[in-house]
Amino acid sequence: MKVILVNGSPHEKGCTYTALREVEKTLREEGIDTEIFWIGSEPISGCRGCLGCFKTGACVIKDRVADFAAAADSADGFVFGTPVHFASASGAMTSFMDRVFYSCGRKLAFKPGAAVVSARRAGTTATFDQMNKYMTICQMPVVSSYYWNEVHGRTPEDVAQDLEGLSVMRALGRNMAWLLKLREAGEKAGIPLPRQEQRVFTNFIR
Repeated sequence: MKVILVNGSPHEKGCTYTALREVEKTLREEGIDTEIFWIGSEPISGCRGCLGCFKTGACVIKDRVADFAAAADSADGFVFGTPVHFASASGAMTSFMDRVFYSCGRKLAFKPGAAVVSARRAGTTATFDQMNKYMTICQMPVVSSYYWNEVHGRTPEDVAQDLEGLSVMRALGRNMAWLLKLREAGEKAGIPLPRQEQRVFTNFIR
């Protein structure tokens, strides 16, 4: 089993990375393989609404979204981490999430997912809500901890002093590992995925 942890910060080894590393270490202790996927510091385009992914099954823009889509096939779970910028996910991470879930959400469906947010002080809960909405629209079981998945600090050294936040990250890692093992046991027992209905798109109500 493998979990990909997405670092949506422009800083490769900053506060968001520090939080994700705590989750990663716990997952590894639980016997889960991991990979930290950094979206990088180069600009990530927003969705163009071209619907090209409907025809090809992949986003037509070749950047880190395409790299993630290729890696997602081998993953059983995901943790999406972002810093808080003006009480929301970073601009690059928002563009990344929009395009990932629009173009290759089928690769994520029914796989456990979690959001992790990092802030100096405030805006975490609004960002946490934003990130969770992606997973709940894609039929992903959302993994929680015993508090909202957030850490606080302006620097990685500050985050290292957020003992409660790091404890929340470790609990998140254990809960993710537990759910992955339950999912594996269910598959071995022959429990199928939920039956899917034909999608209905209601664009307006008369």
